[in-house]
Formats: sequence, structure tokens, C-alpha cells
Amino acid sequence: MSMKIYTRTGDEGATALFGGGRVGKDHPRVEAYGDVDELNAALGIARSIEMMPRIDEVLVPIQKDLFAIGALLATPDHDKMKEQLSKARIDDGRIAELERAIDICEQELEPLRSFIIPGGTPKAAALHVARTVCRRAERRVVHLSHDIELPALVVVYLNRLSDLLFMLARVANRRAGAGEVTW
Repeated sequence: MSMKIYTRTGDEGATALFGGGRVGKDHPRVEAYGDVDELNAALGIARSIEMMPRIDEVLVPIQKDLFAIGALLATPDHDKMKEQLSKARIDDGRIAELERAIDICEQELEPLRSFIIPGGTPKAAALHVARTVCRRAERRVVHLSHDIELPALVVVYLNRLSDLLFMLARVANRRAGAGEVTW
């Protein structure tokens, strides 16, 4: 027997957390993991536009990381939270991988001398949207961390990821031969 997608348990405006408990759908925890989920979907859109293997290959593991981060944010139990973090491989090594990806992008691009207006190709524009969703998710996680103890690496990961998405957008424009509009 398959599971039904609707449960009716959220009809009153509350949702279940991993490991038990319920909170309002407007709870800061739900806002944070909801924005991480939206980021994941935005990356899915970016991947579906103008396939660029070297860019898209970087995004797939990030999407898997974001699933684990979302699960971590939806988990009130600290032991289960640590389990989600290790499942995601969000550690100093993973942060270093994001930084290496940023460095590789920088080697391909002209140095930044002014602000870039988001846009260019559909792929680059989608990556810019993902970057802004990432920044919002980061703000929500920081806000949540004022009330709930969260691993600091989650904020570091999202901060580094937004930088990487900016660089990937620039690379996508460059590889497509599209210029960037500066401000």
C-alpha cells in the first residue's frame, strides 16, 4: 500500500517535526527549513536549464547536502541533529570543497571590479535567484540559531554556498558567451 501525500494533520496550521513534536507552520524552524527546501528547488530549476555538465555536477551533491540540512533543521533532538549533519557530510572538509569550487571559478573569470546586475543567460539568472534564496535561508538559520542551538557549520555552509552560486552564475554567462552588466 502506498502512502498518501495528504494527511490532513496540517490543516490547523501546525506541522510535525522529525523525532516528534509539532509546531506552527510559521515557526522559525519551519521558516528555516522551508527556505532551504526552496533553495533546493531553485537549484533543481538551475540544473534543468541549459545543461552545463561541470556546473550541474557541482550542484547535485549540494542538493543532497541541502536535504540533510533541512532534516537537521526539522529535528529538535540534538543527537538526531548530529546524525543528520554527519549524513550530510557537512564538516570542514565539505566547506573546503565549496571553497575549492569557488577558486576554480575564479581562475576562469575576470577579476570583479564592480557589482554585477543579476541576469544574462537563463542558467545564470536561475543561479542568481538560487543565490538570493540561499542568502534568505542563511538569514533564517541565523535567526533560528538565536533561540535553538544549531551547529555553526550550517551557517558557514550556506554563506559559502551563496558565494559559490554567485561565481557559478558568472561562469555560466562566460561559458555561454554572454556578457555581464555591471553597476
